Amino acid sequence: MEIEVKTMKDLLEKLSNAPGISGFEDEVRDLMITELKDYVDEIEVDQLGNLIARKNGKPNGRKIMLAAHMDEIGLMVRYIDKKGFIKFSKIGGINDQMLLNQSVYIQSSQGNVTGVIGSKPPHKMKESEKKQILKYENMFIDIGAKDKEEAEELVSVGDPIIIKQEFEELRNGLVMGKALDNRVGCATLIEVLKKAETDATVYGVGTVQEEVGLKGAKTSAFSINPDMALALDVTISGDHPGIKEDEAPSMAGKGPAIILTDASGRGLITPSKVKDLLISTAKEEEIPYQVEVSDGGTTDATSIHLTRAGIPTGVISPASRYIHTPVSVVNLDDVENAVKLILAVLKKI
Repeated sequence: MEIEVKTMKDLLEKLSNAPGISGFEDEVRDLMITELKDYVDEIEVDQLGNLIARKNGKPNGRKIMLAAHMDEIGLMVRYIDKKGFIKFSKIGGINDQMLLNQSVYIQSSQGNVTGVIGSKPPHKMKESEKKQILKYENMFIDIGAKDKEEAEELVSVGDPIIIKQEFEELRNGLVMGKALDNRVGCATLIEVLKKAETDATVYGVGTVQEEVGLKGAKTSAFSINPDMALALDVTISGDHPGIKEDEAPSMAGKGPAIILTDASGRGLITPSKVKDLLISTAKEEEIPYQVEVSDGGTTDATSIHLTRAGIPTGVISPASRYIHTPVSVVNLDDVENAVKLILAVLKKI
């Protein structure tokens, strides 16, 4: 029997530890359904795999979409050589240097198969090779198979590969784990739907395949056609060595970031009425927040706001250290304050 978790840390731990690379979000979606089924009026899974949970408001009220992508970056089995070593493809944006020597498990029809990412040892590299970042094409996964035949009994081309990393609590309200981009958004969405009090009908959407093209947001937004939407995600935290504050001004522990622009405007430029609503609500409710203009990546909001005739859309993102790596770090207070801000915004609608 599934047991509903009670604290944000417990919820985030469950979501973080669950596997769910793009296109294989099933376990994350099942966890979210378990958490939400007693708090919403309807749950459906659409043809692409998006989870759509509806919490009814007043008849003829406004429709608000809250979107959090369920998928994480990962790998996929591409080829098995004659010695049983596995070549892989990247699913989503992963820096090659983050992959070497990581422990992984392959989700196969035979169950999870443990392996390690290996490469040519540095002792056998030329000096010129040692100075270069090793490309993922020159890496492989060792599952201990003696040959191709044994490996093919365990795994198949197309199987998803998850980097092994367990969720843990650090100090000062910080936690670490894999896939906090974007299980943070999923946890926020769950808590908002449990507690929301609003005249609007709220559609909580766990979207699929965000990391490979914002795909689930596009189809679900078309189906729902909301009056307004918020993407719940994470943003880069600039409060650690190796990054200048002006490059990433959002910091862990300072409140969720309200994104004004991302991808230098190629993604979302938040409409003034959405920006003003989010900022004024945060000020009125004395909820800590940050604002961000980003040159970097984008979120589901980019697909949502261009759907149909256009949907006013914003983004609320706690800052996360080391995103798009095997492990990242987030402040739990930022996640809790993201929940408070969204709940306060919904009350005003």
